[in-house]
Amino acid sequence: MRVDGVPTAHGQQIPLGGLCDVAAGPSGSLLDSLHEDMDGVPVLSPPDLTDAHGVDTRHLRRVSRTKALKLGRFALREGDILMVRQGTLGRLALIKYEQTGWFYGSSCLRVRPQPKLILSAYLVAYLSYPPVQRELLAKALPGTVPSLNSAMLKEFPVMVPPLNRQHAVVEALTDLDARIRLQRQIADRLEALRPAIFGELFQ
Repeated sequence: MRVDGVPTAHGQQIPLGGLCDVAAGPSGSLLDSLHEDMDGVPVLSPPDLTDAHGVDTRHLRRVSRTKALKLGRFALREGDILMVRQGTLGRLALIKYEQTGWFYGSSCLRVRPQPKLILSAYLVAYLSYPPVQRELLAKALPGTVPSLNSAMLKEFPVMVPPLNRQHAVVEALTDLDARIRLQRQIADRLEALRPAIFGELFQ
């Protein structure tokens, strides 16, 4: 598949709509009876998206399986990206295999990358890069609650290097994230030991 873009020293600059399918969540009328019971299909909303670009499953709300039959076109797939479009703009999450078949609410936009053009993990890293975030948020519609819409997002330019370069970027960031988690675990353990060490020294 050929996608026209603006060549740069780092790849091509291509509108996001040329790389991904972008869709807003269902209207509120289709999700007017969400509940927290275990019986039903989860519906993700902005509070469920974490700062680490994942999904917090502790307080999921669900839609009944009967209503879920009407929401098939809003079902999520592995590799989809959810973006907040109203409220906490800039927050996003990469959908994993375990969340396949879940839905998303009207305050989110679903971005479905074309894997032959761009890697989902690369796009998450790109869209969460602070200078890119600032550029994206600057395009938000003003109002009491700033918002983004699918048309605006489709026009947003994305820097797209060759796929092998995207893979290298993702691998490097994955390794860095693993190192950060390890260092945090070490720091947490040392913090937990501190009172005990003080107690021994004090006595």
